[in-house]
Amino acid sequence: MPSQPVPSPVTDSSGQRSSGHRCSIVPPYLLEAMAGGEGDVAQIARRTLQVDATHRQRRAGRPTATPEPGGAATPKPQADDGSGPQRVISDAGGTETLPGTKVRGEGDPVTGDEAADEAYDGLGATWQLYATAYGRDSLDDKGLPLLATVHYGRNYDNAFWDGTQMVFGDGDGQVFNRFTVAVDVIGHELTHGVTELTAGLTYQGQPGALNESVSDVFGSLVRQQLLGQSADEADWLIGAGLFTPQVKGVALRSMKAPGTAYDDPQLGKDPQPATMDGYVETTDDNGGVHINSGIPNHAFYLAATAIGGNAWEKAGQVWYDTLTGSGIAADCDFATFAGLTVAAAEARYAAGSPEATVVRDAWVRVGVLSADGGGSGDSGGSGGSGGQDPTPDPAPTGDSSANAAEVRIRRTGGLAGQVRERTVAVDSLPGADASAWSDLLAGDRLTTLAQQAREGRTIPDSYTYHVACPPQGNEVTLPEHGLPEPVRDLFHRTLAD
Repeated sequence: MPSQPVPSPVTDSSGQRSSGHRCSIVPPYLLEAMAGGEGDVAQIARRTLQVDATHRQRRAGRPTATPEPGGAATPKPQADDGSGPQRVISDAGGTETLPGTKVRGEGDPVTGDEAADEAYDGLGATWQLYATAYGRDSLDDKGLPLLATVHYGRNYDNAFWDGTQMVFGDGDGQVFNRFTVAVDVIGHELTHGVTELTAGLTYQGQPGALNESVSDVFGSLVRQQLLGQSADEADWLIGAGLFTPQVKGVALRSMKAPGTAYDDPQLGKDPQPATMDGYVETTDDNGGVHINSGIPNHAFYLAATAIGGNAWEKAGQVWYDTLTGSGIAADCDFATFAGLTVAAAEARYAAGSPEATVVRDAWVRVGVLSADGGGSGDSGGSGGSGGQDPTPDPAPTGDSSANAAEVRIRRTGGLAGQVRERTVAVDSLPGADASAWSDLLAGDRLTTLAQQAREGRTIPDSYTYHVACPPQGNEVTLPEHGLPEPVRDLFHRTLAD
């Protein structure tokens, strides 16, 4: 079959191209934990992290309609007529070139390739939820074609929405299975597209945790509707089936019991809190977006199970009304979002209705709202941040950093909120790297680089570097996707040694 790449830009309500935020399903802290080990899995995880960084760098600042290197632009599919989805599944054939070769279009018979057929079905199930439950015609409510590429990379340990299409890796076979096996993962990633085109929640702090949580909520609802499960029948797991039997865990996250999804010697323990008592104050992972999302996740679970019946019908409707309503802002924090869900429940079901009462109670139980109806008084310090790093960069102290005896580099973020850190003497590094670090630390080069890198947009599921020179006390924060490739590679090598 001839190669038929089919790029399709996402547009917002004004018809302009969206920023194309890239959102992946595997939390970065899982990949980092895997990368720190030995053997094939560690090598695959390190390669996955490297591919993610390269992909984000390639995406930053260019239109999403541009094909990957090696691809050729062809006419994009037209929007559907409202009667059903328009799906196109392509096969990257183990390469990292998008979109790959078209293997199945809308209405075509099964291919016999499990990944391709699972992707086709998962895109359809997501379209079905939004269409039948909320009257939404695809991600943009205008019939946007749903595109996906399978067999991306070699043993690639991730799946992501890049602002244009879904991309699925095959997994390493030891920790992760192929990423098309979990339909809620497909729903999660496509919902990032819905959020981007509606509320546009900033990917930082509490707005970022809400962004992640909304994707978990609707990803779970896609699976529940597909299986015909009521709220009390669902397992409320995100990514069940992704782990191989070798892993001591059942899923990436649990909405029913955050913090219990896995506890594995290699991956560590699921770090998500269920209530504000466990809220994590951190500058890591864009303010802990993948960790603190457990709190609004649990609030939805409590509301949905208390209302009963099919979760997508009432609780899901309230969350959808909130996400797409005019009252939500990009910097919405937990307390504001909670108040908006209560208002949405009251608008749809009446003030004082059982539904509105249950929604309010759910937020009280997780500590976001107080029993008297106000905010809890503990916003976690990161709501309403507008996407800015809560810790400003210290002012440079001249060129003394050029002679720093050591440098501390810390990499955080990604889908799992992973952390990796190393403090190293500059003169102990290989000659070329020692020279590169000396140049980078000279004068205010690092501070200038940080300012330039942070001028770009924030990309969901991307990584952030904190670089410090302990003797001088200098410290800067740099988003990975905004770094020049030589600097990013230097950081990677320094952490890997």
